[in-house]
Formats: sequence, structure tokens, C-alpha cells
Amino acid sequence: MQRLLLLEDDISLIDGLMYSLEKNGFGVEVARTIREAENFLSREDFVLYLFDVTLPDGNGFRLCEKLREAGDSTPIIFLTASDEETSVIRGLDCGGDDYITKPFKLGELCSRIRALLRRSGQNAKEDVLRSGEIMINLAEGRVTLKGRSVDLTGAEFRLLCLFMRNRGRVLTRTTILDKMWDGSGNFVDDNTLSVYVRRLREKLEKDPSMPEYLKTVRGVGYKWDL
Repeated sequence: MQRLLLLEDDISLIDGLMYSLEKNGFGVEVARTIREAENFLSREDFVLYLFDVTLPDGNGFRLCEKLREAGDSTPIIFLTASDEETSVIRGLDCGGDDYITKPFKLGELCSRIRALLRRSGQNAKEDVLRSGEIMINLAEGRVTLKGRSVDLTGAEFRLLCLFMRNRGRVLTRTTILDKMWDGSGNFVDDNTLSVYVRRLREKLEKDPSMPEYLKTVRGVGYKWDL
């Protein structure tokens, strides 16, 4: 049984989450504070973490940062009441793989978990993707620009792979969200994809305001153009 760590302090939400997750075949350990979560993490292995952001003794963003700094690449989904763009950016920048705003549908959450677990365990057939001066080593999960390593979150990495595998093709926002979130794009906050695209441009483009690689097709979507 795949085991998840749920870090959440809302008792009313915990009960519903545990029922739904266990019904969908997951084992769940619940921590209500950062300290409790760290105790679980020190002695058990999990396939995915579900982190609330605001907690009695800290926040989920900081715990995510600590885990990534320690080399823990386990997928992380943030569960938060805030859908402000600054919160989305913080969640992605600190190493989160997905971000879902409360209230949410439990079926949607389970779908997003399964999709993320599949993607995190995928063995791509290609070894390398190249586009201009950008190279993706799929086996190592590493991106380089002009030979220099580029630090991307898990979600940014998957989005970049999607664009580079579809070079020259216009991808609509709906298509991107469906491929990134396994058909659950309707539940993703409207600004989340825009944040991902902007962050990729900031990390890969010489001038993010005049992108050479990742171009906007106004009113339609995006196109990787090199």
C-alpha cells in the first residue's frame, strides 16, 4: 500500500481526507504540527506529502524547503486556503509539485495524487531532449542552459518537457492543464499556469519580457518556438 504523509491541523478536514484517501487505497499518517511531521519523516518513508501551509508551529513552505535542501525529492502537494499569486509562486519556488486551494473536491485531490505519482515514477524512453542551448537529461532529471545547470521544481521540469516534446506546436491552456494534471485542469487556479510559464521564462530566457523559446499565442495558448 502506498503511504502518504498528511500535514494538516484542521480536524474537520482531516477526517474527510483520511476517509477518502484510504478508500482510494492509500495508507495515511497524519501530523498536525511541523514537529510531528518531522518525527514521521525521520523514521518512515512515504511516496507523497500533503502539506497545509499555515500550521501552529510554522508553515509547510519552510518544511518543503528543508526537505529539498536535504535532497528529498518526494512529490509534495500544498493544501491551502490562499489562492493569491504570491502564495502560488512561493509554493512553486520552494519545491512544491502541485498546489490546490481549499475548499476542494476529494475526488479531484485523489486524481491529482495518482497523476503525480505516475509522473514521478515514469521512465521516459528518450535520454535527452535538446532545443537551442537548452538540454534536458531525462535520466538524471537535470536541465542545462549553455552547459550550466538550471534549478527547476518538479512541476516546472514536467512543463518544460511537455513544451520541448511539442516544439513548434501551439498548446492551448486546456491541453497543458489536462496533460499536467491528468484531466483535472478545470480545478487548477487560473493563474497557476501563468506563474509556471513566467518562472520558466525567468530561468531560461535572456529577456523574459521578449521570449525566444516560450512564446505566447494570444488568446490561444503557448508555443515552444526553437
